[in-house]
Amino acid sequence: MRVCLVTPEPGHPLLAGATALLEAAGHRVESLDPGAAGGAPADPADVYLLKARTPRALDLARELERRGAPVLNSAAATTLCQDRTAMAELALSAGLPFAGTRTYGSLAAWAAAEPLPGPPLVVKSRHSRRHDLVALVDDGARLRELAAHWPQEPVVVQEFAPNSGWDHKLWAVGDRVFAALRRSELAPGVRGPARPLSLAELPPGWADLVRRTGEVFALDVYGVDLVDTGDGTPLIVDVNAFPGIRGQAGAPKALAALALDRAARPR
Repeated sequence: MRVCLVTPEPGHPLLAGATALLEAAGHRVESLDPGAAGGAPADPADVYLLKARTPRALDLARELERRGAPVLNSAAATTLCQDRTAMAELALSAGLPFAGTRTYGSLAAWAAAEPLPGPPLVVKSRHSRRHDLVALVDDGARLRELAAHWPQEPVVVQEFAPNSGWDHKLWAVGDRVFAALRRSELAPGVRGPARPLSLAELPPGWADLVRRTGEVFALDVYGVDLVDTGDGTPLIVDVNAFPGIRGQAGAPKALAALALDRAARPR
């Protein structure tokens, strides 16, 4: 089989691990940098793994799909996960326990409209990307500070759910679910590395909730960020397409197996 990684960083640990396993089994692994690519290759691979999420990467994925090549995750599913408004609407319409979300055209518009002080709120960039805005707002001074730095940023606003200060990071590769605890980026102090969790350490039903989320969002490789609201009830606060899944034993093997399974399916 020919497997192609759509990414400028094929040496990422998850991808490198899967590549080593595939090549050891006699398969060919290529990489395609969407920033340098002139377009979809004339001779497509058997399957593409869409790790990059830039506009050029998504355009390339759409062209590959038009030509009949399987792409994990699809361009449509990846695009959806970059829009936190669309993400919340889909999750809530499907009955998933997703945080209630309001959208504003700019942070300045929210600052002018939102009555504060009040319950703490979480503000995030509407469009998910590296170094985007994710912050806790608990008073007017903090809101004015953020509005001064990000005045034209489209944002979503969610009520802050009281929690332990730790996020449950869950990832799925096909049907395989992996988990870890990581200090919340909204909590004070240094975040530090994630601590791997076994599925037996998760509250009942959480792994199934992750798989259900993947079905709703039509994702193959994805992450779901959950917070425990205090009684074991999960609240979904984010869904990510093709996250890094670092430090999870078995994740590269699961990714390699998923790529081969999808490549072998009839077109």
